[in-house]
Amino acid sequence: MSASMQPLNAVMYAVVFLLFFRIELILGYDENTRTCPSPCTCFGDLLDCSRLKRRGIPENLPEWTVQFKQRQSQTLSLHTTCDKQPLCLCVYRKLNNNEFETVPDLGPHAANITTLILANNRITKISLEQLRPLQRLETLDLSNNSIVDIKADSFPALPLKNLIMNNNRISTLETGCFVNLSSTLQVLRLNRNRLSTIPAKIFQLPNLQHLELNRNRVRRVEGLTFHGLHALRSLKIQRNGISRLMDGAFWGLSNMEVLQLDYNNLTEVSKGWLYGLLTLQQLHLGHNAISRIRPDAWEFCQKLSELDISSNHLTRLEESSFVGLSLLDELHIGNNRVSFIADGAFRGLSHLQMLDLQNNEISWTIEDMNGPFSALDKLRKLFLQGNQILDLQINILVRLSQLHLNTSSLLCDCQLKWFPLWVAEQTFLPYVNASCAHPLMLKGKSVFTVRQEDFVCDDFPKPQITVQPETQSAIKSANVTFVCSAASSSDSPMTFAWKKDNEVLNDAEIHNQAHLRAQGGGQGRETEVTEYTTTLQLRSVEFTSEGKYQCVISNHFGSSYSTKAKLTVNMLPSFTKMPMDLSIRAGATARLECASVGHPSPQIAWQKDGGTDFPAARERRMHVMPEDDVFFIVDVKTEDIGLYSCTAQNTAGAISANATLTVLETPSFLRPLMDRTVAKGETAVLQCIAGGSPSPRLNWTKDDNPLVVTERHFFAAGNQLLIIVDAAEDDAGMYTCEMSNTLGTQRGNVRLAVLPNPNCDVGVGASGGVGSDEDGWTTVGIVIIAVVCCVVGTSLVWVVIIYHTRRRNEDCSVTNTDETNLPADIPSYLSSQGTLADRQDGYIPSESGSGNHQFMASSMSGFYMQPKDMNGRRGALSLEMHGDFLCQLYSEHFSMCIVSLEYILEYGHGGGHRSPALPLPRTHQLSPQERQHVHRRTLRGFHRLVQQIYIFLIM
Repeated sequence: MSASMQPLNAVMYAVVFLLFFRIELILGYDENTRTCPSPCTCFGDLLDCSRLKRRGIPENLPEWTVQFKQRQSQTLSLHTTCDKQPLCLCVYRKLNNNEFETVPDLGPHAANITTLILANNRITKISLEQLRPLQRLETLDLSNNSIVDIKADSFPALPLKNLIMNNNRISTLETGCFVNLSSTLQVLRLNRNRLSTIPAKIFQLPNLQHLELNRNRVRRVEGLTFHGLHALRSLKIQRNGISRLMDGAFWGLSNMEVLQLDYNNLTEVSKGWLYGLLTLQQLHLGHNAISRIRPDAWEFCQKLSELDISSNHLTRLEESSFVGLSLLDELHIGNNRVSFIADGAFRGLSHLQMLDLQNNEISWTIEDMNGPFSALDKLRKLFLQGNQILDLQINILVRLSQLHLNTSSLLCDCQLKWFPLWVAEQTFLPYVNASCAHPLMLKGKSVFTVRQEDFVCDDFPKPQITVQPETQSAIKSANVTFVCSAASSSDSPMTFAWKKDNEVLNDAEIHNQAHLRAQGGGQGRETEVTEYTTTLQLRSVEFTSEGKYQCVISNHFGSSYSTKAKLTVNMLPSFTKMPMDLSIRAGATARLECASVGHPSPQIAWQKDGGTDFPAARERRMHVMPEDDVFFIVDVKTEDIGLYSCTAQNTAGAISANATLTVLETPSFLRPLMDRTVAKGETAVLQCIAGGSPSPRLNWTKDDNPLVVTERHFFAAGNQLLIIVDAAEDDAGMYTCEMSNTLGTQRGNVRLAVLPNPNCDVGVGASGGVGSDEDGWTTVGIVIIAVVCCVVGTSLVWVVIIYHTRRRNEDCSVTNTDETNLPADIPSYLSSQGTLADRQDGYIPSESGSGNHQFMASSMSGFYMQPKDMNGRRGALSLEMHGDFLCQLYSEHFSMCIVSLEYILEYGHGGGHRSPALPLPRTHQLSPQERQHVHRRTLRGFHRLVQQIYIFLIM
């Protein structure tokens, strides 16, 4: 009996002990016997005065009070350093759930407080004076009050680290409202307020690490709004209704790791508002209205490890949707409208471990070639439930540890035979619920209950492409047709669609037709299959018609996607800017413009004189920008003169336009002027070889007076040669050659000296007989000299003709090919009578086109000078020019010799009859006037012979 009572007595002693201990705590007794002031209650070091509707701090608090509670509050895990210290050393004050309308005065010990909780009061205003005594305050909680704004003078300079102002009525943040907290503030919470705008650069808090602005009324975030928050690590702006994020909205947040934008109205993701988020690791965009992810959207946040775009309006995952996210671990795309996943949409996500695609409209996960999951080597979790999957190929995911799938639309043929075995091996059965829709005998059965031998391919209910559309090229405004065919053994209704660059063509002209055809089956049987043909007609194609076209033929069992046929639309180039002829001073900059349009865009190329040898390019004076329309030549020189051709070429063809560049130069002397001295009666030739562009006009003066031109004065080569026949003493003097063009005038002087001829004086006392004999011998001598000159002259002319004829024949026989570059056509000045016609101030162009000086042909003498290049070399005359010139020279000189002989024989012995010792026949009798005319003609002929031979030799 006593033994059984011992445990019971022990329990009773323990209960009594705990009861006395509890009473002691309630009454505030300890080893020093504390008293608790009425009406508050005490519990250990806690003085509880809550629920007393007091609006101030009670007076005469006990010195032993470590914790003070004036109203019932939430349970908060806040750090306190009171730890059994008297009230004067307490650093933690909890005054929430009272009716304070301002921050209360905490007495002389306020300077020791580090944490102050004033939540759930009626505070409407923050005053600088009220917070100034709290010199050590680090945490201030003003949640659930009635504060309407934060003014610039609200906070004094405090060591505040945490500021919590949730669930107030704040609608305005004045500039500089947090400036006194900039050096210490690390956490700022402004959730559940009435902020509609966030002024740019309002948060100048370089040490702030966490900012929360959830459940406000912000609709638009401007650029540089958060500039100044260099240390910010997390930003939460959920449930605001934000519809626009401007470019650079988060610029300056270079250290931010978490951005939460859930439950807003964003419609797209672009790199503009993501600019500057170089260290972002988590981006939450769930529950928005995002329907598009722009290419290169992730260019500035390639360190993302978690991306949540669930519960949006996405319908397609393009190949560029996630480019650049090579470090991504988790991707949430569930609860969208995704029905198309492009081949390679997940390419580059080499670190992805979790992919959530649940509750979309995915029915066919392999749209084109290798399927979207082929690049996910490290994927461990895949969520596909809530889709109508018809077929799939995910056994390539060798590291997959979880597969969540439920579908009743599977095509259970031989291509799905692997699936139940693979699921069983990978222990995915608890998460997979899959049943067959075809063939009919397996409809509704779980794939895990179907025998392996029942997965057969006796038919092909899913359409199979038999004719692929072909790639084409077309000229603009032409008609184009794409044809695509598919066959199916099922009578399930077919639907046809054409896509251009993965976008469905809803308003395209499409013609569909179907017919039955027999197809051989197993064991010699033939089955009928339905072949469907769809035709896409594109009329009057434009450049916008270019792209990749693809046909999609679908039925209840799946869809077949054809290969993509590329359409290229071409157009011949046409010039929008053509080079114009240009005349420019030497040393200036030449500018030639050339631009063209076409499709594809034409390439512009330049040529000079039909080739690619540009003197300006060799001397690095030519500038052509690859994407510019202008061709520059700086410091233009005479060798830049020529014909410049601009060629625009694309795959459709080529066009060209020409422009002539003329370099203008002031007149100059190509040869120095030299004084001349001739004997009286001789022929004087004064040279003034001029250069310049345009060709200068020449004018001669004598002794600063206009030159009196007589029948003895001749001009040749555009007045560059002044020929004076039978020079007399009065022809001596200073001759001035003046050349001028539009750029200036140049003058030069030539002095002509005429010496008297002593052989011309005859003695007066000579007898008549002797004179008669001397006249006879003189006549004979003159006749002999004339005959010899004529024979030698005509022989020389024929030698020259034969030499040049043979030389030209040899040159022609060597270069007579299809690629021979013939010189430009040079007009012939040979008249119909076989004599050289006078040319009226015509130019003889240079054949080389490299800046040659052009000399003017004679308008009086009937001959011309061959142009010379800059080195003084004469270009080759054409065969016709040589022949015309030399033949005319021969015929005229031979006739002149005959006439001269006749004159000498008739009148050479002093004016009487001819000598009987020279029995040469006379051609006709002449009157005195005719004799005088023949005399002048003979002199002119001899002078002309000398002039032409001299010019021919000096050229």
